[in-house]
Amino acid sequence: MMKRMAFEWNLRRLMAEREMYQTTDMVPRLAEYGVHLSREQVFRLVTQPPQRLSMDTLAALCGILGCTPGDLITVKEVRRQVAKSARSGESTSSGAVPPARRVRVRRPEGL
Repeated sequence: MMKRMAFEWNLRRLMAEREMYQTTDMVPRLAEYGVHLSREQVFRLVTQPPQRLSMDTLAALCGILGCTPGDLITVKEVRRQVAKSARSGESTSSGAVPPARRVRVRRPEGL
C-alpha cells in the first residue's frame, strides 16, 4: 500500500461563511495587506487549489478571513493500492492506463 498526501482548499467555503461571495471583493482586501493580484489570479486562487502559494498571500488570506492556515488547508492521507505487473515485476497503480500501441489504419480500396 502506497501512502500519498492530499489536501482540500477551503478558501471558497471560508469566504461563504463570512458572506463573501464575489472573488473580485478580495482584490482590494489583499491589496490592503500588500498583496497585489489581478482579478483573474484571485478567481483562480478561490476556485482552484493552488500548487504554490506565497507566505505573504497566505498570511493576507488569514488576516482577511480571521482564520489560521490550518483552516484554509485540510491535509488528508490518500491510500492507493499498488499492484505488481505480471510481466516485468514493475509496480502499477490499479486502474492505470495501458501503454499505447502503434497501429496502422488501412482504408478500404476504392475510397
